[in-house]
Amino acid sequence: MLVLGRKINQSVMIGDEIVITILAVDGEQVKIGIQAPSNVTILRQELYETVKEENIRAANRSVRSSGELLPVLQPLFHKK
Repeated sequence: MLVLGRKINQSVMIGDEIVITILAVDGEQVKIGIQAPSNVTILRQELYETVKEENIRAANRSVRSSGELLPVLQPLFHKK
């Protein structure tokens, strides 16, 4: 892990396109601004962990057998 010291309004570059700027420091809370391309997902770590766990749960849910799904899906494809 790289550890850097920064003052308010100073920035750190990650690659060529991501800029992290220190906006404010209030006690133990540090407010940062992040500039990044729209294709870069930025999440707080606790939110990232929650999303990751939900994705794992969704992937592990049992899938209905085709026999159970057929009666549900048939009306969708046989509309007159």
